[in-house]
Amino acid sequence: MAQPEVHGARIGEHGTRTRFVIDISEAPKYSIFLLANPYRVVIDFPKLRWNLPANAGQKSDGAIGGFRFGQFKPQTSRVVLDLKAPAVIEKVFVLDPKEGYPYRFVLDLRTRERSAFLNAMNTWRPPTPKVTAKPKVVPLLKPKSVGERKVVVIDPGHGGVDPGAISVSGLREKDLTLTMARELKKAMEKAGRYKVLLTRNSDTFIRLRDRVEFARESHADLFLSLHADSIRNRKVRGATVYTLSERASDKEAAELAEHENKSDIIAGVDLTGESDEVTTILIDLAQRETMNFSAQFAQLLVPELSKRMRVRTKPHRFAGFVVLKAPDVPSVLVEMGYLSNRYDERLISAPSGRAKLVGAIIKAIDRYFGDRKT
Repeated sequence: MAQPEVHGARIGEHGTRTRFVIDISEAPKYSIFLLANPYRVVIDFPKLRWNLPANAGQKSDGAIGGFRFGQFKPQTSRVVLDLKAPAVIEKVFVLDPKEGYPYRFVLDLRTRERSAFLNAMNTWRPPTPKVTAKPKVVPLLKPKSVGERKVVVIDPGHGGVDPGAISVSGLREKDLTLTMARELKKAMEKAGRYKVLLTRNSDTFIRLRDRVEFARESHADLFLSLHADSIRNRKVRGATVYTLSERASDKEAAELAEHENKSDIIAGVDLTGESDEVTTILIDLAQRETMNFSAQFAQLLVPELSKRMRVRTKPHRFAGFVVLKAPDVPSVLVEMGYLSNRYDERLISAPSGRAKLVGAIIKAIDRYFGDRKT
């Protein structure tokens, strides 16, 4: 059975009311809930096909500052409305096809005070029960026996409802990182020395902590997260390799980590009532050996990248990325370049440019495991 298709989405201000409309090929089922800090309206649908331009959600009008859309889970599509201020839902309804229009999902918002918004959160969704149980200690996983193929987990950044950065010509970070991850996996497996796993192999949203846990449960020997961000200064270009530190090496690294760590918020994940697993992982960061191994790999990767492409000044940087916090898996985050720069965009989007990245990464991985005897 064909998936329902979204043909259009728009925002309009009508007096004191802001209206959000989605044009869809079938009458949709939906569920809605509200999130604060920041203020968001989250709408879940069964799996949809999105026939919208990448920048469709960047429009701002009325109470809505923009919206994000995409696949959230295998059978769930999600829309997240980013609100400029607290607003309550006045009406939600679906219009039947009429006068050349398909089915239309319509949501009306009206700006209200924070107390009204918080009350509406309970109206649209039962409050999340508080977690009172003490957190369980996350055991460090045992290393594999010497001689087995090394397991490398590649993490294509962003995905689904979280598009990541948008390039100067409209390319989405989530698509470019997935393409790169697939090409890197294929090249590594061809060599036959590694078992390569992807945290995602489709346009699906994966929570940051789930990416970390996937690497741990896979008994990964190395975790590599791929990104291609944007920056205000469009002249800035070049690759950068990040490893974990709770103290960022510079202001730019801190800002980037803060931005990337908001991926779960962007996708409309309710972080209230979460278990203390993340806290436990932070405690386990006392495993300094893992961080040292991460830094060793970064120091091997940087010169390989610099032989093939431009790298940033101070190409090995440090910041508190959530996705790098596995206590027993050496982990690095690679910013392949900046989508805000047209030269980097061309490199990352071209097969020849990605081949340079693949070559550098595989060379560094070979050296890394060649130097380590266990």
